Amino acid sequence: MQTVSRRTRIHGLVARGAALVAVLTVIVGVPTSAAPIADVGVIDQGAAAGAVAERLPGPEPIRQLTVVMGGDVLNENPVNDAGARHARDARRGARYDFAPVFAPIAPIIAAADLAVCHAELPIGRPGERPGVYGRSPFGGNLLLAPHEIAAGLAATGFDRCSTASNHSYDRGAPGVASTIEALAAAGMSVTGTARSPAEAADMSRELLTVAGVRIAHLSYTRHHNTAPPPDWAVRFAHTPAQVAGDVAAVRAAGAELVIVSLHTFEEMRPAPIPKDRAFAEELVALARIDLLIHHGAHVVQPVEWIGSTPVYWSLGNLVSGMGRPRATGRYADLRSLDGLLARVRFREMAPGSFVAVPEHVLICNERASRTVHAPVATLADPVRTAALPRWLRSELRACVSRSRPVVPDFI
Repeated sequence: MQTVSRRTRIHGLVARGAALVAVLTVIVGVPTSAAPIADVGVIDQGAAAGAVAERLPGPEPIRQLTVVMGGDVLNENPVNDAGARHARDARRGARYDFAPVFAPIAPIIAAADLAVCHAELPIGRPGERPGVYGRSPFGGNLLLAPHEIAAGLAATGFDRCSTASNHSYDRGAPGVASTIEALAAAGMSVTGTARSPAEAADMSRELLTVAGVRIAHLSYTRHHNTAPPPDWAVRFAHTPAQVAGDVAAVRAAGAELVIVSLHTFEEMRPAPIPKDRAFAEELVALARIDLLIHHGAHVVQPVEWIGSTPVYWSLGNLVSGMGRPRATGRYADLRSLDGLLARVRFREMAPGSFVAVPEHVLICNERASRTVHAPVATLADPVRTAALPRWLRSELRACVSRSRPVVPDFI
């Protein structure tokens, strides 16, 4: 069983972010026990705030912890260009430095007991060329992220990445291996891909001990860019019953909380398509899941409850090269600049019974620099807002305006 402890953060992230973390402690989610507001429905901000305000002053939880889940990490050219520029500015001789890209949100990540990113692309070995390695037979490019992205994510405070996605096998088995090794070298764990059947079996039974709580985190994809790899190499969600069986197995092994990450296929949709909703509803009916996260749509989608399970239909992008100036097609869609951090507080109110309190933190990519911001807290501070360049204030306000109709209660 792996015990997760918070690593020492570089650049004084925790100290610098104390004020931001304080702002973000406002709770706008709904406790799991109050989920029947609607069996499946968008979380209502007013009802959520009232429910939490009534509940939190009661008995202290036996145990509690906070989990943060991030959206897709896509090292496309604008992101890699930003990392290369930061490395040159630092004059350390490195190829890339991605920590500055995530610096504005690092205090939020570092404050979590468990922080999880989604590495959508395979990650290369030291010195290996990142970028495009041909075309998928199903459309789109076969891509490789630079080795240095792992260190950038770790420096930001991420403990772990889900790695099952449509791109997982873009570089075949060597790409799966180099991804796991790059993240491990940065001190991070992985779920969703494996280098051997034995390693896949170990990962399927892995429990993380976080703040004294045993957590299982399972990652799956529902689509491949290539001919299907072995299921042990990239975990594929064939049916809800299959995933529910895996959940039952980790519960039997002692998991007290179970988080499931699913990478879906349809991109740029404002809401989940019927087949993805049907899959999730059947899965939650078959298995006790504490948090269900979806990736792959590249835009923010609603947050709902299915029964007593909080469901994020899409976290959008954590960072990507989408929404770029002078782009065409889906790469011109400004919604792809936006994402969510799913910050969920789990509170044990009776032995073995946890209440989930989700908070949705909006994040935005700068179009030019790809720097990732948390705009609500920034714009709420008049001093910080006044210090921003006019164009950046405009970008952050546009991000808030685009996303508020989709997820009304983000912070």
